[in-house]
Amino acid sequence: MLTTTAPEKVHRYRCPGCGADLLFEPRDGVLACPYCGRQERIEAGGEAVAERGYEEYLKLHAERMGTLAPSALEVQCQTCGAAVTFTPPMVAGECDFCGSPMVAQPRSADPVLAPEGVLPFRVTQEQASESIRRWLSSLWFAPGALKRMASEEGVGGVYLPFWTYDAHTASSYTGQRGEHYYTTESYTTKDAQGNTVTQTRQVRHTRWHPASGTVSRWFDDLLIPATKSLPPARLAALEPWDLSELTRYEPAYLSGYKAQRYQLELAEGFEAAKRLAAPAIEADVRRDIGGDEQRVSQVSTHYSAITFKHLLLPVYVGAYRFRDRVFQIVINGRTGEVQGERPYSFWKIFLFVLSVALLLVTLILLFGGER
Repeated sequence: MLTTTAPEKVHRYRCPGCGADLLFEPRDGVLACPYCGRQERIEAGGEAVAERGYEEYLKLHAERMGTLAPSALEVQCQTCGAAVTFTPPMVAGECDFCGSPMVAQPRSADPVLAPEGVLPFRVTQEQASESIRRWLSSLWFAPGALKRMASEEGVGGVYLPFWTYDAHTASSYTGQRGEHYYTTESYTTKDAQGNTVTQTRQVRHTRWHPASGTVSRWFDDLLIPATKSLPPARLAALEPWDLSELTRYEPAYLSGYKAQRYQLELAEGFEAAKRLAAPAIEADVRRDIGGDEQRVSQVSTHYSAITFKHLLLPVYVGAYRFRDRVFQIVINGRTGEVQGERPYSFWKIFLFVLSVALLLVTLILLFGGER
């Protein structure tokens, strides 16, 4: 079982066998020595991942500020602005988000709200690269540069910050309920012989009635990315996350990986959570209005019993350049799900279109000559 000495206060985990630095091994969920192969179990905290009171934090937020690890360093990419945290002996190297060299001087990491929980990496670097290869094999017209990027294993593991919010909502609304009814209408048309004939048809109309009321709902774990280095839609596409497997935050899980501090503050994240909750609330309102159609004029929502968690979730991020553009690929570090941008090869598309055109011309000539 892994233990650390209290006086040292530095989260570098030494191998008891050879003295090298232990790194987190996703496959077995342990710290492993890359030289002698020794493995050390990470001692799990005795408490479950706790929800924190939202209003309480806004009043007393300074009490829980710290760094992701006492020895953590932070460096900011001069190209895309992304800031990542790493723990020595790891070095910053290249930016995982845009692929540029990290040339800025590392400094002590800024204080942040300490994470409540972490989802440790389960997918290894090799498995992530294999997931990219499978993703590439499903793409049409991908340029060769994209395949070279995958063969070079140009992806890095980063723990990204997320907020989750729980809340009870009570939403009062005003609107209209539409009820359909039908009338019979006569009209004239021409029959097959060109004669004018009169026919009837059913025409739908809607009667509108005022509606108002209140709906309520409990939201659990509204997940909001707290990074601005990746598009929220791309991170949302990596879901679902197995949040039931969260473990209490322990810096050992970051050994050998980078992490990013949150760029979206807690209050900003809650506003994003409200936007995420809005479609579900509107669907509840429409069901409550009933009828055949609904018009929603106004919805006012009160949030109560708000709690939150600050989480670190595992993502492999790859960046490559093609024709002076930066393209990103992200992989869920738990499931291997791949999402990303991809360029198209002009020449591959051109040759494909040309081949199709030649095939069509050939078929027209062949079948046209038989008539």
